[in-house]
Amino acid sequence: MSNLPANLRYAASHEWVLDNQDGTVTVGITDHAQEALGDVVFVELPEVGQALTKGKEFGVIESVKAASDLYAPVDGEVVEVNEALEDAPETVNEAPYEGGWIMKVRVNDQAFEGLLDADAYQATLSADD
Repeated sequence: MSNLPANLRYAASHEWVLDNQDGTVTVGITDHAQEALGDVVFVELPEVGQALTKGKEFGVIESVKAASDLYAPVDGEVVEVNEALEDAPETVNEAPYEGGWIMKVRVNDQAFEGLLDADAYQATLSADD
């Protein structure tokens, strides 16, 4: 079973969302996703100011095994990116819920609509097994 913090919300596309309680959210990929990818070697970060549409691609994450698209779990505007990932993309593997975050997004009130809690996301993983 993957590590799934209960305070996060999850997208079926394996991104997590943390409510920062200030109109922004932090976004990253789940422990399950980084495990499936293997050793991450590159993260294509979005641009600050970029508008995101929920469910649409915003970047790419590359590992030694594959490249995968990253999908926006919320609508909003990118207000910060984790520039540390440019030099240390492996942080996504080492700390997917802490230092391995990808971006911060200013969102609207419906940001969490359609996102899963930890139990519901876990159920989607169990269905894949």
